[in-house]
Amino acid sequence: MALFLSIPLAAQTADSVLFAAYLREDMTAWKAYVDQHTDLLYEYGYCGYIVAEAKKDGKQSLLLEAKRYVARFKQHVEAQKNSLPKGHYEMYMSAVYVFELRLKESIHPVKAMSLAKDATKLAPTDPMVLTYYGTSLFYAPKPFGSKQEALEWFEQAETYFRAPKWQYCWLRKANEMYIQQCKEKLKNN
Repeated sequence: MALFLSIPLAAQTADSVLFAAYLREDMTAWKAYVDQHTDLLYEYGYCGYIVAEAKKDGKQSLLLEAKRYVARFKQHVEAQKNSLPKGHYEMYMSAVYVFELRLKESIHPVKAMSLAKDATKLAPTDPMVLTYYGTSLFYAPKPFGSKQEALEWFEQAETYFRAPKWQYCWLRKANEMYIQQCKEKLKNN
């Protein structure tokens, strides 16, 4: 791990190392990376992880850390607002609102869902945006969420994730997992 942090890595190399860590469910590598880099995609992923961990029984000691990472992520999203690809600001701010909601820091579920939907209108072929909206639908309670509708968004994202540039993107792999989960849940209902 020390070598990983001490040598500046090309984006693809960092992505391949972090992708391998994701597959191993080793988020210590992600924490080390986001502590040293402002990379919204990995901050978003790490915030999702740390917020989920902090909500588990016996892990409440992580709440302050989760709040700190979410606040930092929000600050970075706002700072990059005008330089982000279309739909990414809306996607990331939606995620911030979801994280804050889960941490009881704010209550904006309708705003979060609205921003996620807006992101798809701004970036209808961006697999990151499409999979994020699918994830929003997957986790949202009825009447806001729908596993069937989520599956449609995940499958649409999957077609765009086939491009070589997404080879080491953890969201591509997460999208595949969500497709399987949706199919299983729909089959069992």
